[in-house]
Amino acid sequence: SRIANIYSFISHFTGQWGRCMGEECGTDGVQSRMVWCIHSEGWTTHHSNCRHSDKPETHRPCFKVCEWHQDLFEWEVSEWGLCVLAPFQSNELKPRTVECITAQHGIQRRKVHCVRTSNRTAVTERICEFFSPRPALEQACLIPCPHDCIISDFSSWSGCSRTCGMGLQHRTRHVLAAPMYGGANCPNLTQTRTCANLLPCPVGESEHHYSLKVSPWSECRQPQHKGLWMSGRTMLDFTTGDTERNTMKRHIQSSQHHHHHLHHHHSLKSLDVEIGYQTRQVRCVRSDGKNAMLSLCTLDNGPGTFQSCIMPRDCETSDWSVWSPCSKTCRASDMSPGFRVRTRSITQTPIGLGKECATLEEKEACNIIGDLLPNCPRYVWKSTDWGECQVASLLSQQDRRLNNVSVLCGGGIQTRQLYCVQVPDNSTPHHRKEVSRPVNGHLCAGELPSAVQPCSIPCPQLCLLSSWSSWGACLHDNCMETHGRKGYRQRRREVLEEGYGTESCAHLLESMPCEDPACFLWQVQFEGACVTSEGNCGNGTRTQTVACLNSKGQLVPEELCEDEPPPKEVSCVMACSGDCVLSSWSDWSSCSHSCSSKNSEGRQSRTRTILGLPGEAKACPAATALEEWRTCNDHPCITFYWEASPWGPCIEDSSMNLNGTGYWNGTATCAVGVQIRKVVCMKMGIGPVIPKRCPESARPDTIQPCSLPCKKDCIVTLFSEWTACPTTCLSVPAQSRYRIIIQRAANGGQECPDTLYEERECEALLVCPIYRWKTHRWHPCTLVPDSVQQGMTGASESCGKGLEMRGVSCVDEYDEMAAVSECLRWAGPMPSRFRSCWVPCRDDCTFSSWSKFSECSGCGSRRTRKRTLTGRSRKQDRCQREDLYPLVESEPCPCEEFVSQPYGNWSSCILSETPAQGPLQGWRGRREARDCGQGLRYRAVVCLDHEAHLVSPDSCSESGLVEEVCHIPCPLDCKLSDWSPWSACSASCGSGLKIRSKWLREKPFNGGRPCPKLDLKNQVYEAVPCRSECGQYEWVRDPWSVCTINTVDELPACGEGVQSRKIRRDSGDLVSSVNETLCDLEEIPLQAQTCVLPCPNDCVMSQWSQWSTCSIPCNESSVRMRTRHMLRPPVADRVCPDSTQTEPCSLNSTCFNYHYNVSSWSTCQLSEHAICGQGMRTRLLDCIRSDGKVVDLSVCEELSLPQPWRLAMNCVVDCPFNCILSDWAPWTECSHTCGSKGVMIRSRSMLQQAHEEGRPCASQLSQTKPCPIRPCYSWLLSDWSPCTVEGAECGEGKRERNLTCVVHWSDWPDNPHPSKTVEDEKCGDRVRKESEQELQQPCFVPCPGDCHLTEWSQWSSCQLTCLEGRSFETVGRQARSQAVVIQVLENQDSCPHQVFETRPCKGGKCHSYEWRTSAWNDNERSVWCQRSDGVNVTGGCFPQNRPTTVRHCHPPCTKPFSHCKQSGVCGCEKGYTEVMTTHGFLDYCTKTPGADNKKADVKTSSGRLKPGTTQIQDFFGEWSLQPLGPDGRIKLWVYGLTAGGFILILFIIAVAFLFCKPSKQSKSASPPQKPLTLAYDGDVDM
Repeated sequence: SRIANIYSFISHFTGQWGRCMGEECGTDGVQSRMVWCIHSEGWTTHHSNCRHSDKPETHRPCFKVCEWHQDLFEWEVSEWGLCVLAPFQSNELKPRTVECITAQHGIQRRKVHCVRTSNRTAVTERICEFFSPRPALEQACLIPCPHDCIISDFSSWSGCSRTCGMGLQHRTRHVLAAPMYGGANCPNLTQTRTCANLLPCPVGESEHHYSLKVSPWSECRQPQHKGLWMSGRTMLDFTTGDTERNTMKRHIQSSQHHHHHLHHHHSLKSLDVEIGYQTRQVRCVRSDGKNAMLSLCTLDNGPGTFQSCIMPRDCETSDWSVWSPCSKTCRASDMSPGFRVRTRSITQTPIGLGKECATLEEKEACNIIGDLLPNCPRYVWKSTDWGECQVASLLSQQDRRLNNVSVLCGGGIQTRQLYCVQVPDNSTPHHRKEVSRPVNGHLCAGELPSAVQPCSIPCPQLCLLSSWSSWGACLHDNCMETHGRKGYRQRRREVLEEGYGTESCAHLLESMPCEDPACFLWQVQFEGACVTSEGNCGNGTRTQTVACLNSKGQLVPEELCEDEPPPKEVSCVMACSGDCVLSSWSDWSSCSHSCSSKNSEGRQSRTRTILGLPGEAKACPAATALEEWRTCNDHPCITFYWEASPWGPCIEDSSMNLNGTGYWNGTATCAVGVQIRKVVCMKMGIGPVIPKRCPESARPDTIQPCSLPCKKDCIVTLFSEWTACPTTCLSVPAQSRYRIIIQRAANGGQECPDTLYEERECEALLVCPIYRWKTHRWHPCTLVPDSVQQGMTGASESCGKGLEMRGVSCVDEYDEMAAVSECLRWAGPMPSRFRSCWVPCRDDCTFSSWSKFSECSGCGSRRTRKRTLTGRSRKQDRCQREDLYPLVESEPCPCEEFVSQPYGNWSSCILSETPAQGPLQGWRGRREARDCGQGLRYRAVVCLDHEAHLVSPDSCSESGLVEEVCHIPCPLDCKLSDWSPWSACSASCGSGLKIRSKWLREKPFNGGRPCPKLDLKNQVYEAVPCRSECGQYEWVRDPWSVCTINTVDELPACGEGVQSRKIRRDSGDLVSSVNETLCDLEEIPLQAQTCVLPCPNDCVMSQWSQWSTCSIPCNESSVRMRTRHMLRPPVADRVCPDSTQTEPCSLNSTCFNYHYNVSSWSTCQLSEHAICGQGMRTRLLDCIRSDGKVVDLSVCEELSLPQPWRLAMNCVVDCPFNCILSDWAPWTECSHTCGSKGVMIRSRSMLQQAHEEGRPCASQLSQTKPCPIRPCYSWLLSDWSPCTVEGAECGEGKRERNLTCVVHWSDWPDNPHPSKTVEDEKCGDRVRKESEQELQQPCFVPCPGDCHLTEWSQWSSCQLTCLEGRSFETVGRQARSQAVVIQVLENQDSCPHQVFETRPCKGGKCHSYEWRTSAWNDNERSVWCQRSDGVNVTGGCFPQNRPTTVRHCHPPCTKPFSHCKQSGVCGCEKGYTEVMTTHGFLDYCTKTPGADNKKADVKTSSGRLKPGTTQIQDFFGEWSLQPLGPDGRIKLWVYGLTAGGFILILFIIAVAFLFCKPSKQSKSASPPQKPLTLAYDGDVDM
């Protein structure tokens, strides 16, 4: 027992089954699971503690599912069931109508199975769960609260049913909304009450009236059923009425479809029509509704009681087709459900009164949630590469003719083509990156990307070079390797600005061969004074400092100078007294020629002057010895230079590949190549020479690395999908596809394919099947069988109205029988299979045949034909009635006269244009749209017949339009003059601006290109910087002449004298002495000066050195100095003059400051061939001396002055983009197929707005053209006729309406043009139209005293079922009703039930309902329910919220003379005063003193005079102060208030008296007048 006790606490616990495992797919799989032994407290124990016999299995066989099984199995879900109320906790359904506010929670259920896709048989759900989770079996839903029936207010009372005595009158109301979801039923729609007339009914008048009443026709019967009509033989019926009808209750809801699944007969059925008969009863009824003897009703020509009829046959349809695929195949953001459709076809049309065809198409929602569907594709705009940059399109037509378009550069415009593609879904795997396939542009939503953009073509730019430097010294080609005596003299120039798009820069180095080259030379840097060895004069030595310099004057190591260095001490001679003293040699002048030729040789000179005269025994050298000449630049004038050809194209060079340098966007790897050029040694003026003649060190490179342009293959889109083959057999059977070039081939890439557009015929050509209706001959006229006629009326003659029939069958083009549905689809409605006929009776009226129509007398006349009575008919009175048997017929005469007249306005002027080629019109190679010139305009023509009715325009003209030549004036662009010559430079010295201008010649007209911005003089100008050379002319100083002494009497020629020199104007190369005004006269040098020529015994000093420079900026507190040294000592008693001279630094005299200055900016300068785009604005720099003089720029540069200005800046000239419009779209179809309102429209869109001086867009972006005015033909449905009962006063009758074909204008029926009836063929198939329209309706004419239904009310407004103002359904409902009218109270038991019906509708609204109340009147008010659109209704408002209609006070007002006041408290009646308790309740009412006295106080009297109390009086009556106490005495505060008021009145009177008391002065004063502005002149008259 202990073991059993343990087992009771320990049991097995199983885990979930694992996945099905196995080597192969199928039934050989095995599933396993874990099994534990668990104690009841939750801990795990060993398996031995559990019973082994109870252990669950751990393995089981299973079906292993493989991936490819996914296509074999799928979930099959049923449709959601009806929404049912969700159960409470007790799982019991309880009504929730009491607490329901908006809606109740419900549950929908459906069935889910895993099925094989092949045969739809169910399998275990685990297979489908392997691929996807099981769909939900339940979902929450909402059931709206019960909606009660909602009805309108009652109509006004009808008139009294009798004109004398007692009668009845009624009023009715109609249903606005039917009860739904278990709401309350509709109340009675009719109220009836008695009415009494003032006049009593005359004595002796019959109490009852009698009427002949017919019952409805019986069902159509076949003749062999003879026993069925015998019951109708007794014509007298004393029953209480048509109980079958009166007890019938109708409640029709059209929104619920009852589908009758009819059996489909696959065999071809006989289409013959069976003819039967039907009967009806005729009764005589009394005005109180009772039946009476038939003889009491007068029977002149009684109604027929039998007639032939067609045996009804119900419509038969085929089985439903399978459901179409769901229209929603993907998950979109709008979450709207899809729908699917199934159809069936008619196999048997209804015959007679057979059941009409049920719906032939069913639609239902599908994929409502769509969470298992893939995402819907997204579409975006893509674009091709930009096309080539076009500059010529910016020019006007005139400029385009004048310019060479091929050399244009600068700003332009480029275009690209846009196309729509599908964005690939990220959830689907991409095996390769494929180019998108273009789709229809309508799929791409959103704004179109720009297809036009500005661009730029770089303009060619010339290489800008500096001037040549002077020739350098004779140097070795390589100073580090000196060989031989041959060298070169070179001069250089620099590249100031690199060129672009032109040939490479010219050579920058020229060489001239020379001899004895020397790269490094010794140069004396400093010479000391001459130091004599003995005494003050004679021979001595002078020290000098030497250095080794290169050709640029830079110090280099001494070992580079090959020659011996000059000695550091050199001998010198200090002149003794009496010696002639000469100055040192001047510097060599510049060489007169740069090279030597046969006719010219370079020479240069140097001079020295006599500084001191010798004694008598010694003499100075001759004048020729004071000047030395030497040859210079004696090398021949032969110049050599290296000339390099332009670099060749970049070619591949495997040795220079940079191991696959990446292309910038990672799509290609571009190699590094080389460029090669030829380098030739050229001799100036001769041509190529051997390379040795040019210095090898200056040889340019012949090879350089370059980047090879990447190959660009042509990229095209995939072909678009083939356009769909036509689904109708009437279309052209062809389909096409296209593709678009995204990227053009470049640099040797793969070229584009030739085929971008393909067209092919559809494989399966749709041939319209040929079916037709085949009609057989008419059978003889069939009458009601004789036995039936004799049984009904006792007639013996078989004649009268009957029916005849014929067979109709469907045949194909081979005349073989086919299914009826094929002819119904392809051949239209079935022809009529029966028609009425007449078998003449003996007493029928007989006529002769119709005569021929009479002749017509012209258009508008009528023609007639006649017939006559024959035989006995001529003597019968009824045959003489022209209204029943006309003997003359007339019809209008045919007329072929037509009048045409123009109608409507002229269209806009339409230019002819060549149609676009190809399926897609891109942007490349666009032509200019033609927007002016000669075109045509159109106007519609109306074609009318002689009666002014519209006929086809083909009767009047070929096209139905009249056209007229028109002209659209071409736009005239703004025209400016040519550029004027450049003005002179604005600055005479230094930098300034020069200007040229254009002026306006013609203004733009008709939308031409506008003018650029003009100044006040209608000019546009261009300014460029310029420089006027300041140093172009300068003074040239000749050397000073010898100092001339004016000697008298043979005295020694020494001492103070005069020396002169010549001054000339130098203009660079030319030296002349004319027009000295061109030089600065303020700076003219001295032409004569005093001089001192020392005598033989005087001290002789050297010439003054140059003045030392003052500091910059000029410091006026500093000085400058110059020095000289002694060349000949004086005799003992004489002294030498000063060897140093100083003077202060004076600004603008001996020293100057310098600064930079800039000119004004130029206008934006473009390349010569550019129209717009990137340009440059420049300005020039000047170096300005402090005295305002412009000096050479090198002065400021050597001083390293700060230069903060930019001399050039980029600028942009906006491009004059013309407006670009798309091509005209094709003309649309006519907006109306007939009538006068039809127009065709074409449009174009703006692709690029006009910019700057571009041509504006044409004003017309859409054009309309009238369509030919064709007549409109429509079926006109007449109104219903009144209900008529054939041969009787009341009972079952019919109402009819007619269908006529009329011709009209398109604005019919609201048009002023009258419509005209025409033949039915113009409007189409009458049989089909009649099948669509109901032309006969059964109706009921009530007999006097009948209890009957009213006519149907109008359909109510469309109303939606809404929850909290939001629609619960997409389809609304309308309702209408019939109320019951009681004419005789005795007959009310046989009344029918009131009827209402509903139907679905679209465009409904949500309505809300709320209670409305009137104002209180004697504690009562009216309460009603009002709909949100202002309609008063019954129902709809919650009864729990209904306001009260009667007001009560709590506690009730039981005191005498008390009543309940509006505020809900008790008060006293008028004339009584309330006495309140301490708790605020009414204690009692006391009579107000003097209330009944006529001389009472004003308040009491005025209150009594008013007819009744108002709310305001009640209000003040409750809250006003009570002057009387409960005992009727006046309260104390009333006396105090009266005394205070009296004192206040006295005070006011006293104050008024003081202020208003007139003064004495004012008594004599004249009345106030306006002051005069005239001055008083003393005249007495004033």
